[in-house]
This record gives sequence, structure tokens and C-alpha cells, in this order.
Amino acid sequence: MSVMFLPLRLIPVPVQCVVMTTVLELVFSRDESLKAYLDDMEGRVFRIHVCDTNAVMFLGFTRGRAWVHSSYQGDVDVRLNATTSGFARMCFGHEDPDDLVFQQVLKLSGDSDAMLRFKKLFAAADLDWERELRASFGDFFGSRVARAAHALVEAEQKLSESSRQAVTSSLHGMDIPDSERLQTWQAGVEHLAHQISRCKGRVTRLEHKLQALSSKPES
Repeated sequence: MSVMFLPLRLIPVPVQCVVMTTVLELVFSRDESLKAYLDDMEGRVFRIHVCDTNAVMFLGFTRGRAWVHSSYQGDVDVRLNATTSGFARMCFGHEDPDDLVFQQVLKLSGDSDAMLRFKKLFAAADLDWERELRASFGDFFGSRVARAAHALVEAEQKLSESSRQAVTSSLHGMDIPDSERLQTWQAGVEHLAHQISRCKGRVTRLEHKLQALSSKPES
């Protein structure tokens, strides 16, 4: 889904669909080992929604070929939702889609079997979007998209780190414990609980001794 990054996201969605179709056709047509995976995808349609630009595309598979259209009237099997940076992390940052789903960066819904087949196809294709864009549209175009995607991922990482530091600083200012302080507190509580348990044991033994003394007959 690389064509959704700056500067390409300024290009109309139908043109982006042409770019994606061209790349996918090139990748799938030159590797015979992918034919079986493509046959498994027959008739499947995926709706791709880029949340921050509100761009919608449909990726489908017909007669062993992939197509990408800006509109589709039939039923879809799977819906994929992410921001531009989310798709950039998956396509150019090479982050595991499962990790992105767990982090809720990438959201999937629909037919689980279609999702699994889709994942197997792209894992087998080992698609390098930068390389394929260069091969299909030239070094200038491919390198610009790749630089934009990497810059977007880096900017998001910096923003995330800044936000984390700001939250941590606020927690300290409000005297609300962060994870490190919570661990320290937990260790202190566990130590105190251990000491209390030892004291209870001593008290119990003293009570037994007092009970034994009080039950002795007087001489």
C-alpha cells in the first residue's frame, strides 16, 4: 500500500490504484511459485481505508491476477484500516503486520480465512515496495516515495517518544507513579508483607507458649 505516502497521497486515488496494480502485476507475474497462492485468493476482495486521508481502495484477485480499484460495488471479504504512517510502517518499515494489529496500528475485520491466505501470499512474495517502485517507475519516483515513507515513520516515532516523555513528566509532577516507581513500590509492599507474615508467626508462637503456661497446674 506504498502509494499512499507523501508525495503520492497528493495524487488522485484512481491514479494511485493504477500504480499499485502495476507493481503487484509485475511481482506476481514473474514468480511462478506464487501461482498457487494467487489461485487461493480467487474472488477475494479487500477494502483498504487510509484513515487520515480518508482514501479508500479495493484490492481484489481475479483469474490469478491482482487489481486495485477506487470503487467496488460488491461484498468485501476483509477491511483494512490504518493511517498513512501505519501503512508506511508495514510496507517500508518492514514491521510485522501481526505486531501492528496487536498495537492497534493496523485494524482488520472480516473473513479470517481470507486474512490468512492474504498474509501467506505476501509473505511468499517478500515484496520490497521501494525496489518494485524503482523497477516499475524509475529511480527518481521510487526513491522519493521511499524517502517520504521513511521520514513519516521517523516523525511518528519521535512524536510517540515525545508524548511518552511528556506523560512521564506529568505523572512525576502529579506524584502519580510511572512503571518504574510502581515496580519500586511493589517491591516495598512485598517486603512489608513478608515482614508482617514473620511477625504473625512470632505472635502465634508466643500465644501458644502463653496458653501452655496458663494451662499448667499450680504446684
